[in-house]
Amino acid sequence: MTNSLKKVLIYTDGACSGNPGKGGYGTLLIYNEHRKELSGGFRLTTNNRMEMMAAIIGLEALTMNCVVNLYTDSRYLVDAMTKGWAKKWQANGWKRNDKESAKNPDLWQKLLTLCNQHEVEFVWVKGHSGHPENEYCDRLAVQASQQPDLPIDEVYEQQ
Repeated sequence: MTNSLKKVLIYTDGACSGNPGKGGYGTLLIYNEHRKELSGGFRLTTNNRMEMMAAIIGLEALTMNCVVNLYTDSRYLVDAMTKGWAKKWQANGWKRNDKESAKNPDLWQKLLTLCNQHEVEFVWVKGHSGHPENEYCDRLAVQASQQPDLPIDEVYEQQ
């Protein structure tokens, strides 16, 4: 099955001015010679939510099942997906343990659903270390966070 699927590279980054604060995400999809960039932001959110949104937006942009290498500088995102934490939180009703709820269950649910549609490998890259695509996504995210009249991150603001 894997051999017949298109192989896509997705680079992502999130940014937040204050945490919480105005936030943005930047995503770059690369398939062969094709490149597509996506970005957006919210008036009040967190850096972790923007890191997750960048990945979600990238995966949602795919129009068919793909093999994806998703590069991010977010340990939170990589560890939760590669170590099975997000699936465990989901199985436990979005609880990290008996006393503590998992944060961002709305976004983890979207991400897990998208990862069931694609073969996704999460790859951590060191942020702000000169990695060209990561630096590019950082610029996209920062620019998006600085736009006027940013929309409301409704789930975050209703918590």
